[in-house]
Amino acid sequence: MAGKIDARLKELGIELPEAAAPAANYVPYVVSGNMVFVAGQITLWNGELKFLGKVGQELSVEEGQQAARLCALNIAAQLRAACGGDLDRVKRIVRLGGFVNSGPAFTQQPEVINGASNTIVEIFGEAGKHARAAVSAAALPRNVAVEVEAIAEIE
Repeated sequence: MAGKIDARLKELGIELPEAAAPAANYVPYVVSGNMVFVAGQITLWNGELKFLGKVGQELSVEEGQQAARLCALNIAAQLRAACGGDLDRVKRIVRLGGFVNSGPAFTQQPEVINGASNTIVEIFGEAGKHARAAVSAAALPRNVAVEVEAIAEIE
């Protein structure tokens, strides 16, 4: 039986990607007590990299927001895996940390990471409201535009 969050995803027409396996010697998430720490999620959609380049140069702010949204969908996929397939176990999204591949003159990191924040709240409702950081990075892995990590509380 599908839970409330799965029903919301269906209602919103949101499909989650497969939870990506780690690319090196780390795990995609760690469950410690009732907290889940999700490793940085990049702009990967079922094995294919999307949104490559620097926001504000090769990519627009709007494309950066789409990239951040994709990172948030990957976070939700990792949370689903951490919760044994039941996203209703997510009690609260505590924090997102967003990194934007951008040059030194670019200052719209918060607007870009809004793409992730808005998606998380869209999926989890009030429980999705979170603390956040949105910072610039001179480069990100594989030249992706955005990377977002998360901390969540689960039941």
